[in-house]
Amino acid sequence: MPPSDFKRVIAESPYVFVIGVAGDSGSGKTTFTRAIREIFGDDLVSTITIDDYHRYDRQERKVLGITPLVPEANRFDLLEEHLAELKAGRTIEKPVYNHDYGRFDPPVPFSPTKILILEGLHPFITGTLRDRIDFKLYVDPDPDVKRAWKIKRDVERRGYAPEAVLREMEERKPDYERYVAPQCLFADAVIRIAFSKYGRDVSEKRNVYRVTLCQSRLDKSIGDVDLSIDLFGLLSLSERDFMVEFTIEDVGGEAMGALTFDGELNDAVARKLERNIEIQTQVEPIDLSQDSDYLTAGDMAQLILAWRIINRRIFIESAPGAGGTGRTVTGNNGHGCGRR
Repeated sequence: MPPSDFKRVIAESPYVFVIGVAGDSGSGKTTFTRAIREIFGDDLVSTITIDDYHRYDRQERKVLGITPLVPEANRFDLLEEHLAELKAGRTIEKPVYNHDYGRFDPPVPFSPTKILILEGLHPFITGTLRDRIDFKLYVDPDPDVKRAWKIKRDVERRGYAPEAVLREMEERKPDYERYVAPQCLFADAVIRIAFSKYGRDVSEKRNVYRVTLCQSRLDKSIGDVDLSIDLFGLLSLSERDFMVEFTIEDVGGEAMGALTFDGELNDAVARKLERNIEIQTQVEPIDLSQDSDYLTAGDMAQLILAWRIINRRIFIESAPGAGGTGRTVTGNNGHGCGRR
């Protein structure tokens, strides 16, 4: 299938669109930009992890008695400089932090794609970084979910003992609450994840969670937006539990629309929503189901989030600039964005 007009416009545009994704280690940051990567492909989308901009390796941090969540343990000045270069379309020599060994590998050349995902602990921590990011997402799983995910990842992929993972999480918690959690105040969208109301086993065995997408009000929108869910298909075709709910929630003092999904939605219903997004954005194909009979609540949240990000990209050149303070984010008394 030939690329859509919008993909061609992005490919030919000099503009480098930056998506920032913030959240704690093991919080699922990469998951919620999967739709953007799959829709636009590797030719248009690349990712930088902020871990590469640590100032100290694992052993040095141990000697100093600090965690990587402390701003002084990171080279934000270099990250700001590199992001400016990438936004200008220039190649950088990107540092590389090797998580397997806790040390730095030699820097590598990194050239920007038209969509750049910047993910990690601190993408919004300075005003300069915030000014250079076009769409800001904060991922905020419940503590129990985050604990389970991080243990699974660090034990299976990084060879840690479960006790060591739990001990590290406790040691990092004060720095997380002081330096990472307050960054959700700057987010265009906040993703919250909890174990499914249909049981923790459903979450752990089928990857089904209760996912809430909190969004700020749109400044501009594509005309004739129709993101309706086919209730006939939902009622007549679904054989598994599913829930959708809309509420208004306070997120750091701002009223945000909160769209919550839980369970699994029949693919026939989800496919109609995908098709609506294709029609309204002129971006195709959009197919998260990949031959599966059902989409999870997380998949549905990804779809809505992808539509929101595409919408922002369409209007980016006429959107008002986001003013940054130029200061480092700290504090907020550990309360983050008014968690549940």
